[in-house]
Amino acid sequence: MNTMSLSPLFRRSIGFDRLNDLFETAMQNDVPSYPPYNVEKYGENDYRIAVAVAGFGEGELDVNVEKRVLTISAGKNGRDDQERVQYLHQGIAQRAFKLSFRLDENIEVQGARLENGLLIVDLLRVVPEEQRPRQIPINGTQQRLSDTSQSDATQGETVETAHA
Repeated sequence: MNTMSLSPLFRRSIGFDRLNDLFETAMQNDVPSYPPYNVEKYGENDYRIAVAVAGFGEGELDVNVEKRVLTISAGKNGRDDQERVQYLHQGIAQRAFKLSFRLDENIEVQGARLENGLLIVDLLRVVPEEQRPRQIPINGTQQRLSDTSQSDATQGETVETAHA
């Protein structure tokens, strides 16, 4: 028995508008809740993924793209500080994680930066010219009639100049 949900809340693809991907993603049970992240859209073609990575430094974070899959992972390199520290309450999780996002073929990763405890990955949708919508002019009968009358007048002028 297959259970299907049309809810886009569990969608982990960026730039896809295909129904099959929505079904596939919605049926996955392993939706990670750590670390929390946002997928944001700015304007027509700009996207951003913001991942809460409090406690991780630049050297402990890894951002890769391979075969249209964006992978964000992190892990603590050294345990020296943790061996010397006795936590009375540890509310900031610093466990290793791995997030993966399937990118549409028209999505390009522009860069990543760490600011205020958030890893920001900027994405840009680049639509090729042949896939962009274009306006098709409508040629009416009025334009055709005026074109034929102009061509008739032009032919008359050439006939008159030939006889002169």
